[in-house]
Amino acid sequence: MKQKKMLALTFSQLKQIYNQEIPEVVEMADKSSSVEEFKLKMQRFPETCRMENKTAKEAREQIRLLLHYDGQDVHELSTGQDMSIQTIRLLYEFLTGTLENMELPTDLFIELFQMFKRLKGDVIPLPSPQRIKNRNDRWETGLDEEVREVRDENKERMLHLLIQKIENRKSKPSARFHFEEGMNYEEKYRLVSEWWNDFRFHLAMAVKSPGELNRFLGNSLSSETMYLLYRARKKGMPFFATPYYLSLLNVTGYGYNDEAIRSYILYSPRLVETYGNIRAWEKEDIVEAEKPNAAGWLLPDGHNIHRRYPEVAILIPDTMGRACGGLCASCQRMYDFQSERLNFEFETLRPKESWERKLRRLMTYFEEDTQLRDILITGGDALMSQNKTLQHILDAVYRMAVRKQKANLDRPEGEKYAELQRVRLGSRLPAYLPMRINDELVEILREFKEKASAAGVKQFIIQTHFQTPLEVTPEAKEAIRKILSAGWIITNQLVYTVAASRRGHTTRLRQVLNSLGVMCYYTFSVKGFNENYAVFAPNSRSMQEQQEEKTYGRMTPEQAEELYKILETKTGAEKDTKEKEEVAKQLRRFMRKHHLPFLATDRSVLNLPAIGKSMTFQLVGLTEEGKRILCFEHDGTRRHSPIIDRMGQIYIVENKSLAAYLRQLAKMGEDPEDYASIWSYTKGETEPRFSLYEYPDFPFHITDKMSNLSIKD
Repeated sequence: MKQKKMLALTFSQLKQIYNQEIPEVVEMADKSSSVEEFKLKMQRFPETCRMENKTAKEAREQIRLLLHYDGQDVHELSTGQDMSIQTIRLLYEFLTGTLENMELPTDLFIELFQMFKRLKGDVIPLPSPQRIKNRNDRWETGLDEEVREVRDENKERMLHLLIQKIENRKSKPSARFHFEEGMNYEEKYRLVSEWWNDFRFHLAMAVKSPGELNRFLGNSLSSETMYLLYRARKKGMPFFATPYYLSLLNVTGYGYNDEAIRSYILYSPRLVETYGNIRAWEKEDIVEAEKPNAAGWLLPDGHNIHRRYPEVAILIPDTMGRACGGLCASCQRMYDFQSERLNFEFETLRPKESWERKLRRLMTYFEEDTQLRDILITGGDALMSQNKTLQHILDAVYRMAVRKQKANLDRPEGEKYAELQRVRLGSRLPAYLPMRINDELVEILREFKEKASAAGVKQFIIQTHFQTPLEVTPEAKEAIRKILSAGWIITNQLVYTVAASRRGHTTRLRQVLNSLGVMCYYTFSVKGFNENYAVFAPNSRSMQEQQEEKTYGRMTPEQAEELYKILETKTGAEKDTKEKEEVAKQLRRFMRKHHLPFLATDRSVLNLPAIGKSMTFQLVGLTEEGKRILCFEHDGTRRHSPIIDRMGQIYIVENKSLAAYLRQLAKMGEDPEDYASIWSYTKGETEPRFSLYEYPDFPFHITDKMSNLSIKD
């Protein structure tokens, strides 16, 4: 039966399908006087299926696991609540007609049906290389001529709206962006056209209200969307989008599909409903003075340092870097926007005089920690800080690295501290506002790399976030080129939303980014539950993409080593970068040489609260709504806080059933049949890290002692 038809079945229709396709299971339920008797029969049932192919064996193993967990209570990590797994009991009640809640979706029983079919050896063939290529090629990029034409029209419309906005502004005129008295319309138009290339103009002219948003989008938003946005505003939910980023949307009603961008800008009903009651997913980010966070780390007072692993900590400055260039609807820190700790009131975020002293104290934390070797400056967005402020922060990082290096000279072998090896700036501005990457910023990055390299820092990375190939515009291409010219590497992190998870979308993004010299780093499952329901793609889809699509960009160990050596040349202290071939050209040549359409250097992961990134899981149960209950393991390939050894099994309930996800794809115009193999991905395994993302070895032995760590007995 086709997926689309299966997803629309009623309870009675689904029961008929069970009777027709797997009558043995129905008979076992009918002849059992209790659920316990049914479970005993189910334990023997897989052995009666003589099919011996891989699919059947995996299904047999999976059914045994569901039986093992049925009736058990587990602790769901994200909510912090205990829950009872009742998968087989619910199946029994469905088959015997004793199910109390007939308002339930059929999703649970659709998934179990798919499992029983696999038990009989039903195999869904993997897509061919040509099918993968066709799915990849259907996605346009922001560099395509047809896409650029639509956006030129958007820009033209917006220039006139921006003139009106400046003319009608009720607040105090901007010192930089205002019209002199007596200017005619042509002069104003010319001036606004020039300002369009200034990132500060876009921040100053950002759209913050539903009505203005609709005007900038050519009055194309539906009444339902407008009502929702007004509800969000009434609840205090911020909205912030620059004219540039809004110009990437397609409001024509034809042409390129902009859903991956649109779902980042426009809020879902579930997000608006939940706002005000969102809980922090990143439990380690909840910091109380003089108390360890959820991962056991003691941190300076305030919210400037976030830490999960021994080697790396996040630095969030008390500057405009605490803000973003736009608010992503699936933001992992929506909890902080809810509390108003993060906001778009730029004037209030400018560094205060006290920031100088605080910065010194924060650098002392890194300097005196035995294990920290990696600093990720983010926010918010690191590049939202003004150039002068960012330079000041980087100078402080440099001085800290030098002090830590000098202090090690007096420490004996085996007692030395980890020295700073990696500096990262987390920023979405190359996608949101690429004009931010100006010549002054590039020079700051270049100068910092030169002197920090001499102090032993090995890697300099801009960690960005392109969500879709449509964000890769000529402006973004130029921003990428400038950053690379400074000798920094660019890595990309993708949030795997429903729109981004459509077949071929991620492979296309990898392809276009690689061609410009950007390396893919992580593909993240969406975090959170109720608030992110609309954009959540199940972890099984990540596994499906990993094994059916990403696989065409996999490298042999020898190829991976060759690629690493290409990138390693970009991490040295060479001053004359002009003599070195552009990394983009080298990557393109490498892909041609090895016939690789893209480079599969990213890892698909879910951020487990307080634990870290992992995609190693097993399906252990299903809720009555058909949502998967997954038992995760932490990533054993990297070091963690010792607290994870005390956590036991990690259980996470996904916030959407596979059936609900497939229905959502169908509404987007996708054929659910193209995703039919998704049901079989009941186990996951975390991929190995590409060499670039591993920490370089020290030429000395550091201490095993961990500082700033408190583990309660």
